[in-house]
Amino acid sequence: MRRIVLAWWLAAAMAVGAAAAEEVIPMGRTVGIRMTSDCVLITKLTSVETLEGAVSPAQAAGLQEGDLIREIGGETVSSNDALQQAVSMSGGQPLLIRCEQDGQSREVTVVPARDRDGVYRIGVIARDSIAGIGTVTYVDPETGDYGSLGHGICDADTGVLIPLGSGGLMESSVESVQRGEAGDPGALQGEFDPSHEVGTVRENTETGIFGQFTDPAYYDSLETVPVAHAGEVTTGEAEILSNVSGQDVERYTVEITKIFDDEDAYGRSMMVRVTDERLLSATGGIVQGMSGSPLLQNGKLVGAVTHVLVNDPTRGYAVMIDAMLEEMEN
Repeated sequence: MRRIVLAWWLAAAMAVGAAAAEEVIPMGRTVGIRMTSDCVLITKLTSVETLEGAVSPAQAAGLQEGDLIREIGGETVSSNDALQQAVSMSGGQPLLIRCEQDGQSREVTVVPARDRDGVYRIGVIARDSIAGIGTVTYVDPETGDYGSLGHGICDADTGVLIPLGSGGLMESSVESVQRGEAGDPGALQGEFDPSHEVGTVRENTETGIFGQFTDPAYYDSLETVPVAHAGEVTTGEAEILSNVSGQDVERYTVEITKIFDDEDAYGRSMMVRVTDERLLSATGGIVQGMSGSPLLQNGKLVGAVTHVLVNDPTRGYAVMIDAMLEEMEN
């Protein structure tokens, strides 16, 4: 088992086929999530220490933090190893790089520099994969399609949505909790087993990740509930399903204190406040890793927690289940 701190903001989701479902199983169970990208993301520009001094070939060429490198020297790049190999084999000759940011593609020419050890480098720190633990919001028992993390999985340094190449779900367990305090949102800490995959990841979107469970043992003993539509959700008492210890999912009371209109500039649907003393005692409120914890009201699934308020961990934002289902259909 491998220990990892839950560092993603809260999450929720759904999956292909769930859009037509009027009843789904609310989950609240954590899973390990691993994703590899279909390109290489620049997270930081650095200097190359040469015998003549420090230079920054990437910066000089116009590369930027947050750029997605898709081709180098005419070859597709989907891993850090492939990027470094292309640079190392360049012999210091100019390389044409095709990259994109915010959906805009461009080409730049970079001239690798030879460092003090004789290795050619361009001066970037890049990422090609990510792993952590997240919370599954729901699953369609007819298809095994699920939704998790009511927001997408983004690079922590640049905020860029990770372009999905492949991904999977793994069995996990929450081992401890770093309690949330004002100014420190806290986090779940847990373990997942990379050798025990229980599902796939098909999409990484602004509203969450979607895929399919391949191990029905995660949900086949659980019951379905109806899906609520936006007009049915009201302010007032509700419940949250969360896994904050081991593999146990518990129900806790919360209050929906505000419902935002459809045109909210920040994409918020609801504000919730934790009222259950058991959850407050265990976590301080909402912590990182509880993203995707499903919200229920009047026996229906209404949405999922997505973000915590840094200065008040007892409160956070949530997304309507309708918004997740609409994203799933696109």
